[in-house]
Amino acid sequence: MTPRQRLVAKIGAGAVAMVLPVVLLYEGTVHSTYKDPINKITACTGHTGPELRMGQTFTKEQCETMLYGDLLKHADALNCIKTPLADNQKAAFLSFAFNVGNGAFCKSTLVRKANAGDMPGACNELLRWTLAGNKELPGLVRRRKAEYELCVRQPDAVAELGRDR
Repeated sequence: MTPRQRLVAKIGAGAVAMVLPVVLLYEGTVHSTYKDPINKITACTGHTGPELRMGQTFTKEQCETMLYGDLLKHADALNCIKTPLADNQKAAFLSFAFNVGNGAFCKSTLVRKANAGDMPGACNELLRWTLAGNKELPGLVRRRKAEYELCVRQPDAVAELGRDR
């Protein structure tokens, strides 16, 4: 089974279809290693890891494999939420966990509110996470707004937000 098929099996085709445009839009895809805004070596679509070194290049297929593998790894964070999630909420929270990491996601007030049954409050928490390296980044503000819109509304709102860039 491919990483994409495993991701679909884990969170559902609807959630995968909704999370991909958000992650692709806000992470971007670069077929070589680069330093992200907080100076972390990154490749492809937001992939980080100890195997990366500056100067590496990757094919489209390698980048897709990394992306689905990373999404699958971060989909584990959704297990921290014990209440049922709609596909749009899974997608919003997976995009968020992909960006902040599973540990930060699982320890967040967002997860606490979701587990208490306060899904509107959980979605609102997304808007608070706009800092990287103690600086507010305009790209994170846009991403969190897109994740929030996905969390509380319909996926069409994300396409509208993408046009604001």
